[in-house]
Amino acid sequence: MKKLMILAGLAFAATAVMAQSADSYIVKTKGVKKAEAKAVVKKDTKEEEPQGTDFVSQNFRYYSLCDWQNGMKFMVLPEKYDLVVNTFRDAGTGKEVSSGRLRHKIMIYNNHSVGSNGRARMNFTCQEDNKKYYFELPNGEFEDYCYSKKGVPTLAYLGDVDIAREKLKGQSLITRSTDYRVDVDYESDSYNEVKVEKGMEVKVVDVGVGTRDFPVKIIVADKNGNEFYQNVALSKTNCSLRDDEFIVDNEKFAFYGSFDMLTAETKVSGDYAQYMGKTVYTKYATTMTTKGGGKDNRKVKVPKLMGFRIDGMAPVHNSNYVTLTLTESETGRVYTKDVTFVNESVVGDIDGQKEDYFGYLFGFGEGRLRNTNAATRTMIREGRVGMGMTEEEVEMAVGEPDNKAETSDGRYEWIYKRTKSWLIVQFGKTGNVIGIRTPRRNETATPATRKKKK
Repeated sequence: MKKLMILAGLAFAATAVMAQSADSYIVKTKGVKKAEAKAVVKKDTKEEEPQGTDFVSQNFRYYSLCDWQNGMKFMVLPEKYDLVVNTFRDAGTGKEVSSGRLRHKIMIYNNHSVGSNGRARMNFTCQEDNKKYYFELPNGEFEDYCYSKKGVPTLAYLGDVDIAREKLKGQSLITRSTDYRVDVDYESDSYNEVKVEKGMEVKVVDVGVGTRDFPVKIIVADKNGNEFYQNVALSKTNCSLRDDEFIVDNEKFAFYGSFDMLTAETKVSGDYAQYMGKTVYTKYATTMTTKGGGKDNRKVKVPKLMGFRIDGMAPVHNSNYVTLTLTESETGRVYTKDVTFVNESVVGDIDGQKEDYFGYLFGFGEGRLRNTNAATRTMIREGRVGMGMTEEEVEMAVGEPDNKAETSDGRYEWIYKRTKSWLIVQFGKTGNVIGIRTPRRNETATPATRKKKK
């Protein structure tokens, strides 16, 4: 009898340990989370470490279904649709099991097989009670299905959570978004949206499980102790979204959409903090770099009057330069540009060019021409002159003229020398364009034969 009681006690203790292991993945922002439960962090597989140059690519390997190994851990996190269409079947009875009943259960992958009905299935063992379950593939053989991005519904990959917890907990990060979340209560996944300053230094206070597509929940705190979180994708293992779907509203759910590692290059100096989040426009055409990875990093020509929000500032090592991260106002496209804040009068004495000086290149706000209509802004960006433009708009479009002249009736002209012709812009007494001519260029004569405009 005593022996039976001891065995029963050991069984209960083992069950409690397994339950605690699952519960330790559920973390909440301050005010609603339970007492912290310590969990042993270990990797699911002994696969080769990922290689790369940044935090994500160095530490988080993507596993397609074809690469899944026995022992990989997942948590069942059903969404509304999953509560209607069940994911798993009981391996003993073959009957469907409610996804709601399996919520927050840890599933251990046990390879794939073919059932008695000839259909491929992926096998799992529930860590809590050692019970067997399987996911029956909707169609085709395993080798065909595993190359798709569909994955197994409801399952969030815990391998990413374990690594993130090991690498990030206690670390300082920089916020790269303004939209984050705070928990409402412990029992549900309810949250409130909160606005946060971009470029702010925060500390990771906990890491847990988020959702299937964004499995790593990173809770951070600002310098005042205010906690907020973001669910992010790291390796994207079993994620149902393609890489190119992490844009617009989903961009913040990619790690670098919400956070960046705090380094000497990413920490924003107090001298530059005043510029963060400001709206600026280009006063002149310039070259910028599109932000992305691999081949997506390329130089592009950006026109005048293009509006941006400054979302990041990183000092360049051993230089007077700062790398700006700029989000284009209309399209949301992200660019980077190296600029200097050294006074324009001494720019010629340093390693930069006049065009790289922030005050020369950018103006604050939407610009002096913010009231210019869309059609005129388009012509300015394309370097064209249109009827009704002001002197300022013409100068922004095609630059300063080579010559200026007045007519006898009080009108005046700006003359531009072109390769095979002249561009002659005629202004009325109100200072707006009333005529545009492009006569062929004659090297022996110039149209600027009228009285020179002072």
